[in-house]
Amino acid sequence: MKYKSYYQTKENYSDIVMFSDGKYLTGLYFVGSKMGNNLEKEFEEKDLAIFEETKRWLDMYFEGEIPNFNINYKIGDITLFRKEVLERLLSIPYGETVSYGKIAKEIALKRGIKRMSAQAVGGAVGCNPISIIIPCHRVIGSDGSIIGYGGGIVNKIELLKLEKVIVDNSSSIVKY
Repeated sequence: MKYKSYYQTKENYSDIVMFSDGKYLTGLYFVGSKMGNNLEKEFEEKDLAIFEETKRWLDMYFEGEIPNFNINYKIGDITLFRKEVLERLLSIPYGETVSYGKIAKEIALKRGIKRMSAQAVGGAVGCNPISIIIPCHRVIGSDGSIIGYGGGIVNKIELLKLEKVIVDNSSSIVKY
């Protein structure tokens, strides 16, 4: 079976929809995102332990705390490249950002190739099925601009504000 549940966020954020196979978290998206909208119709709303655990994690996160436990999630079949990118996202510390270009350079170096496309990294980041927990919101443009977020740029800006990354009026990252 396929299940869903909703999480009501604080002001300034869109609410969140979560998906599960009954045991694992299989999706976490802001309501209104393309991927979330595509899946919502196919899933039955139900209370599950994994949803309660995820809500507890989100409560901590939205209170400005770094959750001290991991969520059991499962990602479907993805390419080796997408898996590499998602693993790299997990290594971005709370309150820090990395550019798409830097991730591309790291993967190229790791693979022993001359270069990797930042746009390809952006495409892989955009396919992240577990938003926030796999912190794709911490990836920015090489010039510090806030670009490319499936959950909406407004949500990305608010998440970065929450993590004490200050965003000025030009939508650029300014660390203090």
